[in-house]
Amino acid sequence: MINQATPESIPISALNALEYCPRRFYYQFVQGDTLVNEYVLEGTLMHRRVHEQSVKTTATGELATTRLYLHSETLRISGFTDVIEEKEGMLIPVEYKHGKQGKWLNDTVQLCAQALCLEERQPGKPPIAYGYIFYIASHRRVRIMLTADLRERTLAAITRAFQVAALETPPPPLSGEDVVRCPNCSLLPLCLP
Repeated sequence: MINQATPESIPISALNALEYCPRRFYYQFVQGDTLVNEYVLEGTLMHRRVHEQSVKTTATGELATTRLYLHSETLRISGFTDVIEEKEGMLIPVEYKHGKQGKWLNDTVQLCAQALCLEERQPGKPPIAYGYIFYIASHRRVRIMLTADLRERTLAAITRAFQVAALETPPPPLSGEDVVRCPNCSLLPLCLP
């Protein structure tokens, strides 16, 4: 059943939760339920450095801005980036994640949404071709190509986020092959008690 109150905007980070599990998104974004487990706490502690707003020049002479607020009036999304690097006039989003690279596209959707916001602020410039996700646990920086398919998936996730946010009750739990995502989820005790 659809609720008439739809949100004004969706946080970019909530798209990550939605892509991982729509039920998780509903609990966190719509109901404001957050539980902390060791993974959430570890991620929070590891993100401290990039959550302090600053602009620095790297060893190679590029600018790196941390904690930049982004928003898109067109897409109705907003949030903070971890890092934006500027290379030869091109802005490159960099998202930090505390774990290792997963099998799902939730991190890449979040990164792509950041790029879409940056592009809206730079009309007339070419689309951002790529961004990076830095996985802290593996010390691995992965280049993510912002392909047409990824952009379509991100736009579909934004549309779906508004649809799920308007529901009166949470979507059903994950099923089938997707249930492998549940054991490490911080909301497991709330979602599947």
